[in-house]
Amino acid sequence: MTPARLTLLLGAPPVPRGSWAEEAVLASAAALRTTAGRGAVRAAAEPDVVRTPAEPGAVRAAAEPDVVRTPAEPGAVRDAAERAERIAGRLRGEDGVAEVRVGRDGFLSIVLAEPGEIVREIVEGRPEDAGAPTAPVVAPSAWPDAPLTWDNPGFVVRYAHARAVAVQRWAADLGVPAAGFRPGLLTDPGERAVLRLLAELPGRAASREPAWALYAERLALAYHDAHERAPAVPSGDRPAGQVHTARTWLAAAVRDVLRALIGPGLPDRV
Repeated sequence: MTPARLTLLLGAPPVPRGSWAEEAVLASAAALRTTAGRGAVRAAAEPDVVRTPAEPGAVRAAAEPDVVRTPAEPGAVRDAAERAERIAGRLRGEDGVAEVRVGRDGFLSIVLAEPGEIVREIVEGRPEDAGAPTAPVVAPSAWPDAPLTWDNPGFVVRYAHARAVAVQRWAADLGVPAAGFRPGLLTDPGERAVLRLLAELPGRAASREPAWALYAERLALAYHDAHERAPAVPSGDRPAGQVHTARTWLAAAVRDVLRALIGPGLPDRV
C-alpha cells in the first residue's frame, strides 16, 4: 500500500504525520468530507496547504499540515465517526495496511506496513504513479549556480541528484544486486525521512500551492542525510547485501522524482 493507492481508495490524498522514524502514519479526513454542508468538519490537510471550502475568508494556507474545523452538530460528528469506522474496516483488509486508528472526531490514522513500497511504485513504474507532476514544474534557473556550498539550495538539489546517479554507478561496479528490492530494509531514520517526503507527493499534486521548489530542496536535504547515515554501497571489503539493494532503489526514486520536478537540466556529476 502507498499514499497514491490510498488516495484512490479514499477519494482524497492522505497526509503523512509525525517523523515516520517509528511508524509510517497517514492522516485522512475522508469520513468527514461527505458531511460538508451539515456543519461538520469540512477541510482536510495537505502538505503546506489546507484544502478548504470556497467560502470567502476561509483559511487557505498553513506552514505545517494541519486541519481546519468548523462548528459541528453533534449528529454530524456521530455520523462521521460511524462512517470512519466503516472506512477503517475496509482499509484493514487491504494489503500493506498495518493498522487503522479512528479518532473520536472521525479522522483516520492509517499505518503503512511497508512504507518503502513508495520506492517500488516510483522505480518500477513512473514518478507520476506516486503523485509527482507529469511534466517539469521547477525551472533549473530557480536557483543560482553558485556558490557550490550548502547555503545555496540550488547546489543542494543538484548535488543530491548527482549523488543519487552516482550511487547507481557505484552499485554496478561493486556488485550490488539490482534485483530483489525489499522495502522493509529501509529502516534508518534518515531513510524513513525520505520516504515521508515521498509520501507528500499526492497531497502536493492536489494542492493549489504545491511549493514544488521548496519540496525539491527538502527532499534533497533529506536524501543527503540518508546518504551519509546509511551508505548505499558497501565500504572496504564488506560484501554487498540486500540492504544495499534497497538503498540503491531509494536513491533511484529520489533521482526520478527530482527529474520529474525539474527536468533534464540536472547534472549527473558535480
